[in-house]
Amino acid sequence: MAYNLLKGKRGIIFGALDENSIAWKTAERVHEEGGSFVLTNAPIAMRMGQINALAEKTNSMIVPADATNMEDLENLVNQAVEHLGGKLDFVLHSIGMSVNVRKGKHYTDQNYDWTEKGWDVSALSFHKTMQVLYKKDAMNEWGSIVALTYMAAQRVFPDYNDMADNKAYLESIARSFGYFFGKDKKVRVNTISQSPTPTTAGQGVKGFDGFIAYAEKMSPLGNATALDCANYTVSLFSDLTKRVTLQNLYNDGGFSNMGVSNEVMEAFMK
Repeated sequence: MAYNLLKGKRGIIFGALDENSIAWKTAERVHEEGGSFVLTNAPIAMRMGQINALAEKTNSMIVPADATNMEDLENLVNQAVEHLGGKLDFVLHSIGMSVNVRKGKHYTDQNYDWTEKGWDVSALSFHKTMQVLYKKDAMNEWGSIVALTYMAAQRVFPDYNDMADNKAYLESIARSFGYFFGKDKKVRVNTISQSPTPTTAGQGVKGFDGFIAYAEKMSPLGNATALDCANYTVSLFSDLTKRVTLQNLYNDGGFSNMGVSNEVMEAFMK
């Protein structure tokens, strides 16, 4: 059901790869709620995914951009503002990548060149994106910027590897840059800490099926789906949350406040 929550609002959505991705579901929901946007992803990711189908479905323009490259980001923002006809009201940062994870390097034996690459893509790109938006004064007042994160930023999930460090850095950037964006531009910056979700990127983490099964048994409401996250993001893009900022918001069925559940205990008592 749509409520026209984003009617007339304009933005950029990073990271839509295929129909399993949270950014993809968010783009669909933003479109249903009346918002218009530019889709963007790294050129290599675009070749792997089906972003053209999403653009056609949502009547959106695609602007390829490497989110670690300042020139690409400046071009992206310029094209988005021009194509959409004005300043932006929302931005979704849904980007994450660890070369160490992809290549099976243990956390205690990292290739630091790979570590720096993953940090740049997963975390520093958020600062770069906001710096471009800030310097260009490209956001409308009461606009909303959201990045996706995971609770490994606060707690140990051994196989999440250096992505846990990247997410912790990402959340800190949201708070620190969010202060200046709020004071100077009246723009909100938040992160959503999502349940483990079977996206293409998520399934690359060792033991991911176990992550999902464990979280499902731990969470009173069960795991939040990609669509649940998209709906939550829409609420943060809307005017209903105008003074929510600098927050790391959990969308995880209650997992983050659990110590143990009966279902998990039963598995150990058999």
